[in-house]
Amino acid sequence: MELKQAKALARSRMGDKRFEHTLNVKKMAVQMARRYGEDPDRAALAALLHDTAKEMPAAQQLALMRANPDLAGEGENRPTPVWHGICAAILARTEWGVTDEGILSAIDCHTTGKPGMNRLDKILFLADMTSAERSWDGVETLRELEMQDLDEAMLWALRQNMDFVRRSGKPLDPMSEATYQDILARRG
Repeated sequence: MELKQAKALARSRMGDKRFEHTLNVKKMAVQMARRYGEDPDRAALAALLHDTAKEMPAAQQLALMRANPDLAGEGENRPTPVWHGICAAILARTEWGVTDEGILSAIDCHTTGKPGMNRLDKILFLADMTSAERSWDGVETLRELEMQDLDEAMLWALRQNMDFVRRSGKPLDPMSEATYQDILARRG
């Protein structure tokens, strides 16, 4: 899929605010890709497609996962807010012709991470959290950290995410904690 096609597809599947977010994520992902030696076009494509299932009704997301159990894994047993990444990756693979496993992985895990994340996975995860329109307390710290050390930024971001989810009383996806522990273990 060409970047121009991905941009048009994203535009057609989301409202103005989410599309602005998507363009901001793309800009940040490309900047980080250049910083860390990743292909900027791959980062851009992952960013453009990452939220393409975000505005799908939960029932449609569930149906999509059930229709593609080999691609969804245990997705339907995870908290509903993480379904859109799984579904966007399924759509990218099954309907939009994306075959790059790295791009599909980054889209799939952009909300919680996963053990064994590669650089592109981390770049999209962090770009989603630090895109230009984000203004949460601590985002500037994370923007600085992500340009210095991807793993340290991931640990910081995952702690922030897990603390936020716990404070809000929502269910925490165990994948976030597993990702955190995996990065810690890999750092030694």
